[in-house]
Amino acid sequence: QVQLVESGGGLVQAGGSLRLSCAASGRYHMAWFRQAPGKEREFLAAISVTGDLPKYADSVEGRFTISRDNAGNTVSLQMNSLKPEDTAVYYCAAGTQFLASRTLDYKWWGQGTQVTVSS
Repeated sequence: QVQLVESGGGLVQAGGSLRLSCAASGRYHMAWFRQAPGKEREFLAAISVTGDLPKYADSVEGRFTISRDNAGNTVSLQMNSLKPEDTAVYYCAAGTQFLASRTLDYKWWGQGTQVTVSS
């Protein structure tokens, strides 16, 4: 069973930054999603097993950066220039599909971490 442990959420003012991390029990293609109340889970960014060629949703490209540590089992999401509309529960996901952006492409999910951006 793959385990994903997220950390780094919290409360930040608009324009601020947060860094989320997700430690996996193995090496997989990974991604970050978020879900705001009353909305569907939204793809944010994906990164391959090797860390090459990250993929971003249009809504966060240029503000969010996904990266993988040298050991390859921890993936981070650096979030800059945060906006109130970025408020959501953020989830990391792991799977075997290369740079996938659909929730059904990921087999394993973290527990979620709350990010709240105040105006």
